Amino acid sequence: MIETAPAPRRAKRWALLAALLVLAAAAAWWWRSQQPPAAPAAGVPAANAPSGARAALSVALTSPRREEWPRTIAAQGNIAAWQEAAVGAELAGFRVTSVLVNVGDRVRKGQTLATLNTEAVAAELAQVRASVLEAEAVLAEAKANAARSRDLAQKGFLSAQALTQSATLEQTAAARVSAARARLQAEELRMTQTRVVAPDDGTISARATTIGALAQPGQEMFRLIRGNRLEWRAEVTAAELGQLAPGVPARVRLPNGSEVKGVVRAVAPTVDAQTRNAIVYVDLPAADATPARPGMFARGEFELGRGSALAVPQSAVVLRDGFAYVFRVGGDGRVVQTKVVTGRRSGDRVEIVEGLAADARVVASGTGFLSDGDLVRVVDAAATASR
Repeated sequence: MIETAPAPRRAKRWALLAALLVLAAAAAWWWRSQQPPAAPAAGVPAANAPSGARAALSVALTSPRREEWPRTIAAQGNIAAWQEAAVGAELAGFRVTSVLVNVGDRVRKGQTLATLNTEAVAAELAQVRASVLEAEAVLAEAKANAARSRDLAQKGFLSAQALTQSATLEQTAAARVSAARARLQAEELRMTQTRVVAPDDGTISARATTIGALAQPGQEMFRLIRGNRLEWRAEVTAAELGQLAPGVPARVRLPNGSEVKGVVRAVAPTVDAQTRNAIVYVDLPAADATPARPGMFARGEFELGRGSALAVPQSAVVLRDGFAYVFRVGGDGRVVQTKVVTGRRSGDRVEIVEGLAADARVVASGTGFLSDGDLVRVVDAAATASR
């Protein structure tokens, strides 16, 4: 037998359930009344905004601004020595007796870098000097004999043949003296060549010899940065090449973050057939006046003057799928994703080359959270209009 609850108890339960439903409905109505309505875009009547839709994001608007920016061409390339001189010994088969400089040393033109063994050259030089003295003595005797022969020939005591013979001996002795003096000059030159000297002012960048090494013809002993001059070999495209000429200023950013100023010295007369790039040679300050060093890779810019640019804040541009976009706000309060072409950058501003009118109104920030067609709520419209 099933027992049922009395009727008064069931009535109380139904009354409690009805009261709970009324309280829930009242709470829901109160919560909806506290939410602010979605505002339409600036300048658009609220009646045009879609009813019942909620804004995805509160945004501020901005307009492109015409500004004067420096016109530059970006480039990159290696820093190298203006010219390097390979220094070696001019004599072969002589041992190095001293090395007087090392890598990094500043040297002057004609300064001795290393010396070779001079014993063999000194012995030959002494021998040649003795032969010069001998030839000069023979010449003096031949001159005296020729003078006597001329006196005797004038008095009729000497034949013409004997006179010619004495004159020939004099000329032969003179020629031997000249030959001996030439050999002496050659040996003196060899003695000076036992000193390996700097061909120009500069800095030693490499050393490939040591004491006791045997000098060989054509063997490099030192490498010298001529004049301590450096250059930046910047690569530019064929289209940019025509805008550059000698004298154009450049700024080079080094790997340590510092900047070095330079000037274009020369522009390559040809374009590489593989890369379609050309080399521009930029003179840099001396190596001891800048942290730049040969072999560094650096980026920089060529300064071509100033020009007008239509710019927006960088935060207004979003990159998606390899393209740049901005978001315009339509009359219905929804954003329209607009593809643009960007150009130069200056600080936090980006140049708009194509795709946007000068009087357009675009979302200033937060574009990464928007999609085409999202409903937005515009805030601070007056403040953004003055930007």
